Amino acid sequence: MNVLIVGGGGREHAIAEAVSRSKHLDKLYCAPGNAGIAELAECVSISPMEFDKLVRFAKNMQIDLTIVGMDDPLVGGIVDAFEAEGLRVFGPRKNAAILEGSKAFSKDLMKKYDIPTAAYETFDDPEKALEYLQSAKFPIVLKADGLALGKGVLICETKEDAEAGVREIMETKKFGDAGNRMVIEEFMTGREVSVLSFVDGKTIKLMSSAQDHKRAGDGDTGLNTGGMGNFSPSPFYTEEVDKFCKEHIYQKTVDAMREEGREFKGVIFFGLMLTEDGPKVLEYNARFGDPEAQVVLPRLETDMIEVCEAVIDGTLDQLDLKFEDKAAVCVVLASDGYPVSYEKGKEITGLENFKGKDGYYCFHAGTKFDENSKIVTNGGRVLGITAKGDTLAEARKKAYEATEWVNFDNKYMRHDIGKAIDEA
Repeated sequence: MNVLIVGGGGREHAIAEAVSRSKHLDKLYCAPGNAGIAELAECVSISPMEFDKLVRFAKNMQIDLTIVGMDDPLVGGIVDAFEAEGLRVFGPRKNAAILEGSKAFSKDLMKKYDIPTAAYETFDDPEKALEYLQSAKFPIVLKADGLALGKGVLICETKEDAEAGVREIMETKKFGDAGNRMVIEEFMTGREVSVLSFVDGKTIKLMSSAQDHKRAGDGDTGLNTGGMGNFSPSPFYTEEVDKFCKEHIYQKTVDAMREEGREFKGVIFFGLMLTEDGPKVLEYNARFGDPEAQVVLPRLETDMIEVCEAVIDGTLDQLDLKFEDKAAVCVVLASDGYPVSYEKGKEITGLENFKGKDGYYCFHAGTKFDENSKIVTNGGRVLGITAKGDTLAEARKKAYEATEWVNFDNKYMRHDIGKAIDEA
């Protein structure tokens, strides 16, 4: 089969690695891809939002399966565009991708179908939002309604912080049009856990739990980022938590979307908060998380193409989804200054150290080839260094050792990814 992956980050590199192991694969393409993906696929310089060009490419190259990694094209309707031309594509249609595309929609869905989540209010008018804050309890959480690269959430300790946050989101438009509408919700405390799942419209099959580190600095300090590292499985995702979520969250979400006439096919990412009152949904994503994909997909034993085909065909219930009984830890190597300002174009050395190293992965997130064909930095998050181990502690030790194998100017990382493992 000829397969096209849409996207160019660490998540897409992890997807490409999983697809490259498929016995069904003949030729792999990625649009636009990056310097690391180029080792596995032929990269084509088409933007993920250029639907017409992507459709034309898929037809010309006789692509049998397209896998969409990114949120923007999914929310924008790329699946609808491909399906309209009779092309097979993995991911939710536009009317289902709204599960991630609008926080107001997802909160209203949870409220309607009694899926546990934080109490909230939705606002279109900044003045009404400011008025609401006068009698609110603090800390409080402000969320831009639309997509904001994982950064559109502000946790405000005081009323003054929250008022400034409302103005940032709705008036100065710090997150662009994502802030035309906003959600204000109660601040929940507890452990955050992510669970990825494959969904074919009616059947849901879970992948693995994982735990992200969103803040830029050690000890969960600094600004929110797209993720500075991850580990899987989470020791805090117990059998008791799993049982509760299966009963009250997972299948109920799939059924709710179908009931709303928004059949969901693809990946649902459940962001959970393990509160004193039980697990609650923090957020949904309509695709693989990043870097969650980098600690989950390397352990996938079932053929990735067969999984995608089963999701598209609605036959997931007939598939035996298997994952390796291992742990994995990913440490993100970023450009110093991320997520605010950082330099690009720094040469990356030592990448060859990962070749032939079983259980070690160097997923490229922000890289490209320069005019001299050298691999250089091209983003805030540059590489995801992932290692597998029999235990989380072993995987963590290996991942941090592997971060020393590769170097570039302004290399920055957190040193406490997976530290919570020691507290489990």
